[in-house]
Amino acid sequence: MLHFAKAHAYGNDFIYVRDEDVAGLACDALARDLCDRHTGIGGDGLILYTPMIAGAAMRLFNADGSRSEVSGNGVRGLAALMMRDGGRTELTIETEAGVKRLEWIARDGARHTFRAAMGLPAGLRQVTVTAAGEQIPLAVMSFGNPQCVTLGPLPDEMRFQRLGPALERHELFPDRTNVEFAHVEAPSSVRILIWERGVGSTTSSGTGSCAALIAAAAFGGASRDADVIAPGGRQRVEWRDDSVYLTGWAEVVFEGKWLRG
Repeated sequence: MLHFAKAHAYGNDFIYVRDEDVAGLACDALARDLCDRHTGIGGDGLILYTPMIAGAAMRLFNADGSRSEVSGNGVRGLAALMMRDGGRTELTIETEAGVKRLEWIARDGARHTFRAAMGLPAGLRQVTVTAAGEQIPLAVMSFGNPQCVTLGPLPDEMRFQRLGPALERHELFPDRTNVEFAHVEAPSSVRILIWERGVGSTTSSGTGSCAALIAAAAFGGASRDADVIAPGGRQRVEWRDDSVYLTGWAEVVFEGKWLRG
C-alpha cells in the first residue's frame, strides 16, 4: 500500500508521496499510473517529497511520466501539506530549480495562502517561430523550467488545442516547453490560458503565471505587479529586483492509500 495525499491550487492538482516509500520503483511509470484520471487517482503531476526541519524537498514528475524542475502550484500544495501541524509562518521547499521560500499569509478552512519567492527569469528574449502553420511571436525564458508566452487576444478552443502541443514540442525547445497565451486586459490584469509540458491544458500554473507576467510587463505594457487570471482563478505576481513573488492559495483535499499492482 502506498500512502498519498492529494492537493491542488486553483484546480492544478498533484499527488504527494513520501520519497522513501517509492525506493526501487520506476517513478515515471508510477506517475502515469497515479495521475491517470480514469484508472488512477488523477492529477497533473506526482510530487515525491522528503520532510525537512525548514519545510521539505521535492521531485516532480508530470502526468506523462516526464520530469519537471519545479511547479509553483506544486510547491504551494506541498507547503499546505507541511502546514497540517501548524506553527509555521515560513517554509523552505527545495526543488530541482533551486530553493523556494514561502511566507504563510492566511488560512481559510483547508486553504492556505502563501507568498512565494520564485526566483528570477533567465534568457528572456523575443523570437518568432512557425507552429501549426502560423507565425507566432513569443517571449521565451527559463523560469526554473522552460517557458514561452505569446501575447495577444486569447485563442479559441480549437486554436488553443492546435497551438499548445505544437509550441510545446517545437524544435526551439529540445526539452519541450510550457506554453502560456496571455492577454493584457489592463496594466494590473493579465488573463492567461495554459498548455503545460507533459500534461496539456491545465486550469492554473504558478510558474506559468509568473512567466506570463514577466512577458506582459517586458513586452506587453503590463505593470510589474499585477493579477494573473487563469481559468482556475486569480493569483498575484510581483516582479521585483530580487525575485518574482507569487501569492495564492493551495489546499490538501484528501489522503489515502494506493494498492500497488
